[in-house]
Amino acid sequence: MRFALAQINPLVGDLTGNGARILAACQEAATAGADLVVTPELSLWGYPPRDLLLRRSLQLQQQIVLDGLSGQLAATCPDLAVLVGVAEPIEAAELPNLYNSIALVEAGQWRIVARKRLLPTYDVFDEQRYFRPGQEAAVLELQRAGRSWRLGLTICEDLWVEEELQGHRLVGPDPIAAMRPHKIDLLLNLSASPFGQTKASLRHQLAARAAQGLGCPVVYVNQVGGNDELVFDGASFVVDGQGAVVAQLACCREQVGIWDCPSSSAMPPLPEAPEQLFRALVLGVHDYAHKCGFRQALLGLSGGIDSALVAVIAAAALGGEQVQALLMPSPYSSRGSLVDAQELAGRLGIHTSEVAIEALMDCFASSLGKPLAGPPAGITAENLQSRIRGTLLMAVANQQGQLLLSTGNKSELAVGYCTLYGDMNGGLAVIGDLYKTSVFELCDWLDSPASASCRKDLGLAANGQLIGAAIRTKPPSAELRPEQLDSDSLPDYAVLDPLLKSMIEELRSPEELIAAGAPPDLAQRVGQLMARAEFKRRQAAPLLKVSGRAFGSGWRMPIAAR
Repeated sequence: MRFALAQINPLVGDLTGNGARILAACQEAATAGADLVVTPELSLWGYPPRDLLLRRSLQLQQQIVLDGLSGQLAATCPDLAVLVGVAEPIEAAELPNLYNSIALVEAGQWRIVARKRLLPTYDVFDEQRYFRPGQEAAVLELQRAGRSWRLGLTICEDLWVEEELQGHRLVGPDPIAAMRPHKIDLLLNLSASPFGQTKASLRHQLAARAAQGLGCPVVYVNQVGGNDELVFDGASFVVDGQGAVVAQLACCREQVGIWDCPSSSAMPPLPEAPEQLFRALVLGVHDYAHKCGFRQALLGLSGGIDSALVAVIAAAALGGEQVQALLMPSPYSSRGSLVDAQELAGRLGIHTSEVAIEALMDCFASSLGKPLAGPPAGITAENLQSRIRGTLLMAVANQQGQLLLSTGNKSELAVGYCTLYGDMNGGLAVIGDLYKTSVFELCDWLDSPASASCRKDLGLAANGQLIGAAIRTKPPSAELRPEQLDSDSLPDYAVLDPLLKSMIEELRSPEELIAAGAPPDLAQRVGQLMARAEFKRRQAAPLLKVSGRAFGSGWRMPIAAR
């Protein structure tokens, strides 16, 4: 039996367009002689559709699209069947009144063949808000290649039942164990699993456990593409009955992969971790911009490492010619920073404009002199510089129809080392889920020979340095006052970031960290800074989630709390 793994990039809510994408994948698969096309979870809707699922008009449109897809498939690929991820409405007074389901489309008809059993409601997932859990194991029998095939059908979380590997699992049935009595020939998993820096390996391990326990291959098809804060990396694959990977699709790009059952061959590994991370960030910016109707982006370029990394990501995502940077020096900006920013822009082919802000600073100081009984000073004066720059950026982006990219990192967002209505301005916080130390690590990789093939593939210069040693080795500074360094206000990032990671991703308290050996004053101070900055994070631009826990929809801390 020949399978086509349709790793597609849907647009959330665009049922007609997504149906066309599925049809195009089917036509490509039919040309390759496939028998069955497998698409991702909720492939007709795009994941996550969130409250669009509640719109009755879209539920009715789904019926029309499925009917149309059935007819088109019968006319163009009559011998092909396809599994499509759908939201199945039911007539019920009690809510929720939907199932997260799989529809089989073949021979000019379609029917529901499986329902998701484990509904995640943690981190960024909120499926129990919309769906009921399925109650039975789903086994599909298909006649192909002169024999009957028994296919076990599961959806995303249904595969995540190995507490030893995951560290946790949902309360509920074990959909994999429930397949054992049915003696299936293959297990299929339609998934929408967002990118995480260790996710690809974990998915392989989970599928291998399922394959070994059921004694059959596992076909895993994942969504690809950026949808708001979530980036789906694809990387779909097949493991054989012993758990070895026998087919592997690309990371972070659309692909229709073909696999013959049974077959086995050595597979090239996925890219190394830094490349996977960089590709995920590039995909996230590209899709956020294009799916929201933007073709150009704008950012403030300071000569520091954060804005440098965002500039590289933007150039890879949109093309350097579609990215503009504002250089906004103040009296406290070093000449070196301005030169570094200009040279970086030259390497990336980014257009720059320079707007000095000293005159605007003087204007604000004069206007505020009376209500403040003197010129603004201290943190107020520093924040005014940031807000002047933020206003300039918003004005240019507004006038030119550009997506403004915020350049702050996770460490700054965590402790509030950022300015509301200033450097936090923007439509997307590109590296808002990267700690400062991770920013340095990724920039070091980008400037190393190991990144050459990835850079070339993404349209960047393959040789030489992109970020530049001057930027990578410069001590971090906001340059808002003479001789300022980040270390004047914050602990060294090599000390700060491990504490932040424990507090954010492991939800450990300062007291727990102190008990584990952290300096008491430092742990308490960092905890207080995090709590005080919650109101800022609530007003921040959406960020691209790449870690186990990000400051986005999966972070639900109160503002007024003790």
